Amino acid sequence: MLTLAIFVPLLVAMITLAIPRRHEHLARPLAIWTSFIPLVVVAISWKRFEFGTGFQLVESLTWIPSLGISYKVGVDGLSLPLVALTAVLFTASMVFPFDDRGKPRPYYATFLFLEAISLGVFLSLDLILFFVFWDLSLVGMYFLIGVWGHGNAQRSALKFFLYTLLGSLALLLGILGIYLYTNPRTFDMVEIIRTNPVPAGGLAATLIFVALGIGFAVKTPLVPFHTWLPPAHVDAPAPASTILAGVLLKMGTYGFIRISLQMLPETFQRFALPLGVIAVVSILYGALVAMAQTNLKRLVAYTSVNHMGYVILGIAAAGALGVGSEASRSIAMTGAVVEMVAHGLITGALFLVSGSILARGETYELDQYGGLASRAPRLAGITMLAAFASLGLPGLAGFVAEFQIFAGTLGVFPWLAAIGLLGIVITAALFLRMIQQVFLGDLPARWDGWPDLRKAEMYALVPLMALVVVIGVTPSWLVRVINTLSQVVARG
Repeated sequence: MLTLAIFVPLLVAMITLAIPRRHEHLARPLAIWTSFIPLVVVAISWKRFEFGTGFQLVESLTWIPSLGISYKVGVDGLSLPLVALTAVLFTASMVFPFDDRGKPRPYYATFLFLEAISLGVFLSLDLILFFVFWDLSLVGMYFLIGVWGHGNAQRSALKFFLYTLLGSLALLLGILGIYLYTNPRTFDMVEIIRTNPVPAGGLAATLIFVALGIGFAVKTPLVPFHTWLPPAHVDAPAPASTILAGVLLKMGTYGFIRISLQMLPETFQRFALPLGVIAVVSILYGALVAMAQTNLKRLVAYTSVNHMGYVILGIAAAGALGVGSEASRSIAMTGAVVEMVAHGLITGALFLVSGSILARGETYELDQYGGLASRAPRLAGITMLAAFASLGLPGLAGFVAEFQIFAGTLGVFPWLAAIGLLGIVITAALFLRMIQQVFLGDLPARWDGWPDLRKAEMYALVPLMALVVVIGVTPSWLVRVINTLSQVVARG
């Protein structure tokens, strides 16, 4: 079943490219309907999920037996929510109307390809399979930015690709380092997590951890490895930005948990405090730099640096074995995973909104707008809801995540939690200022005919915002799944 979620979109991507030009209008509906298949798989997997157990729905096939490489996929309390997030965001991004510049076949084929690859990253239970999917994700996003982006899109796409490729090379070295300690030789992630073959002390464990950390820090991204992110977001088409922020960044935080923490728990414990410090730096830096932006999309991009800092802070607290209580570490881990889901939904919606604003106003500059709430109440309402969720307003998904992260971290690294809380204050200030500049005040005369969101845009945005509210009001259905992972990690 999980294999279908990966390979059906991949197969349809190839079919989409083969559609005759006279029928290329079929590319969009074909892609959208195909994107519902992973959603169905997620729904069935969620229904079948057994709480309190490890990896489930595992599918395995020998691939290269001489090297211990297999095709192995499955889900647990970490991967299932992220697979669900991926399926939802890809459907919303393909539903969202976008000018494909007369190239609908390659545009939607690229999206389907990237969806298959992204699902593969979160479902893989073999390190080489994981790395193959990880590296291929760069290809799909490179073309989405370079071909369908705007501004200096080709330069931004090249910077994104080269920067993250260097991170991938460091990641590969770390994976090979783990492999060399396995006996018998294997890349099986379940077996490596069970045995933890890498010795905790010594130079080798440190080098492996640092190599993995660099690869994941670039993807997340953490300061100072974040510089590729703002130009990639600003120049990417809005649907691609949604996938970049909502899905691809989560690959980095997922890697920190699945590989760095679960496969090297004692080594992670040694580096938990420094990683927490880096997370707090990212929280404050991302918020302060976002506060200084005059470009709407760049502002939202820097808030991603801020919010990924929250995730890493929770992961660092969860991995500090022997510090604080097990309950605090478990809460911090649950908050980190909920934050991944919440950020994907919220920031994904904000990037789609930025695309709607650009399509109408042809600029991201905040000082060119004002008073749009009087002309576009639906646009204003959805943007404000997403902004309030992002700044952590109670009753919305962002609050559930951040409350758990800081409640857990206070029991482990209280000073880091106290300093990190300043990021929430700054985030609140920058989003309130953004709302005031774009939607309140006097309406410039040239925006008298500003159109509100169309049906197709609402079809993409409303489900995302509905999930943000549902998670904020009744988070137990999500938290219960994640807790099956958090409790295991917190025990060490």
